[in-house]
This record gives sequence, C-alpha cells and structure tokens, in this order.
Amino acid sequence: MAVSAFVTGASGFVGTNLVHLLVEKGYQIRALVRNPDRVPHLHTLGIDLIPGDLNVNPADLAQQMQGCSVLFHVAAHYSLWQRDRDILHQSNVLGTRNILAAARQAGIERTVYTSSVAAIGVDPSGQPGTEAYQSPPEKLIGDYKKSKYWAEQEAVNAVQQGQDIVIVNPSTPIGPWDAKPTPTGEMILKFLRGQMPVYVETGLNLIHVRDVVMGHLLALEKGKRGDRYILGHQNLTLGEILNRLATLTGLPRPWGAIPIQLPLAVAWIDEMLLTKLGKPPSVPIAGVQMARQKMFYDASKAVKELGLPQSPIDQALQDAIDWFQEHGYA
Repeated sequence: MAVSAFVTGASGFVGTNLVHLLVEKGYQIRALVRNPDRVPHLHTLGIDLIPGDLNVNPADLAQQMQGCSVLFHVAAHYSLWQRDRDILHQSNVLGTRNILAAARQAGIERTVYTSSVAAIGVDPSGQPGTEAYQSPPEKLIGDYKKSKYWAEQEAVNAVQQGQDIVIVNPSTPIGPWDAKPTPTGEMILKFLRGQMPVYVETGLNLIHVRDVVMGHLLALEKGKRGDRYILGHQNLTLGEILNRLATLTGLPRPWGAIPIQLPLAVAWIDEMLLTKLGKPPSVPIAGVQMARQKMFYDASKAVKELGLPQSPIDQALQDAIDWFQEHGYA
C-alpha cells in the first residue's frame, strides 16, 4: 500500500520539487495550499490539494491530516524586511507549533521538518558550520533567521514531548521550479538579464534542489529522531558563482565587487527613510548585513548518515538557467 504523506508548502520552490519526487516514488500526497486555483503546476500531478493555511485551529488541521502517516512541513514565510517581523513570527513560529500539534492529534507517525541553515547561523571561528554549532539567537541577522531558529525550537520541544521528528536544514538550493523566485534565483536572473554590473562579495553553500528534496526523503527513511541534518554541498564565493554562470552562458561576468558600505547606505535610506514616504523598499538592510558573512556549511553528516546526493553545482546552475529561460523569466 502506498504511503500517504501530508505536505505543507507544496507550491514553493523546495515543496514543488518535493511533491514531484514523492509522486515519482509512489507516495499518495495531500498538500495544504492557500488557494488551489493559483497552483496550476500541481494540478497535473494527481495529488489532493487541500485549501487552508497553518494558522487555523490545530484540530481542523488534524482533521485534514486524517489517514496520512507522514508529514513534510516545508512551508515558511520568507522576508528580510523589518516591517514583516510579525508575519514571520505568525507563519514560521506559530504556524510550526500549530502543524506539529495537529500532527500529534492526527497520529502522524513521523515528521520531517524543513528548517534552514539560517536557524544555525554562521560560526564565528570561520569554519564551515555544522549541526553541532548554534549561534545565539540574538546574534542571528534579521527577523527571518530568528523566526527560523524559534520555529526549529518548536520542533525540538515537540520531540521532547514524544513526537518522532527529523529536522533538515537546507543551505541554498538551486534548480528548476524557482517560480517566485528565491534571492539566489533573483541573482541568477539579474545576471542573465545583464542587470548585475557589480556585486557585493559574500559566500554561499549551494546544492541542487533535487538533492535537497531527496535529502527530505532520506531523512524520513534514515534520519534519527530529534537530529538535524544540513542539506548542502559546495561552498563558493559569489564571485566564483558568477564566474561559473559566465562560463555556462557565455555572458560577461560583472565588473567586480564593491565595498559593502555602499549598498548598506542605500539599504538604510531605502528601508528606514523612503518607506515612510510611501516608496516600496528595494534593498533590505538585513540582506546586505548577511553579505558580510560567508555562509559556509559542512554537510558531511547528511552525506554519511543519510546518503545525501552531491550533484555537480554546475548542473544545478544550468538546470536553473534552463528553467528560467523555458518559462519566460529571462
């Protein structure tokens, strides 16, 4: 008999790729989405789309989960704007508390909770971060990272109350179905459109999004209850990523890196002053502050214990480029 899985966040980047994988593997899927009419790409997969969100009565969510044996809680709100502090807490922290309470009421046997390396933070020693490191929450940059930390604590607390939960912490996924798109997807699009003459040097850990979703399935099958697993692959500076994009596309790379003080000043003016005059902000302060840190991570635990795939990053970049071009983004 096919395993029945309840999935939140199925319309997002990781969630869409996860649903594709689960369908391929023969799972029966029930996906919670805000508005089924706005996710036409999911209608062709033969899955059960349930209208709703995380911030309802847990008993109502539990009713929608009846008959499912596993939960993939992927949904999260992403924003770097200070104005979104409350919605980040409501969606990420309280929403996680709700869905885990509902899973407990519904008798879900095992949950895979999608956290993020954002919840771990950056190791001040300069070494790539591991699952054993945890930044103090007050040192995490921006309300999004803080919300992911506190959301992960909801999962930790639920484990302590007896729930079977495995936590996965994706780094920076790259690949197809980045429809919104993510900040890294936006960077690729700006490069493809020739809208990135300069950049601020930083560092990211990249991984193919298909490896990330396979990591979710492997965590379900092999993960240790209460453990967390970094789903990542290769640490690269932004300059190195842009060089790879130039090689793959034949397009010119940006002229070079600029001092971080310049975009930081723009962000401060944009978010702290111009927004008060009614101008939509374009550069978040938290986003620029993050660039000061090389967000490098070590995924060897997931590779060793779960068998996390490590597809070539050039393939991930090429798949992202192809998807954006095929769908009219660039």
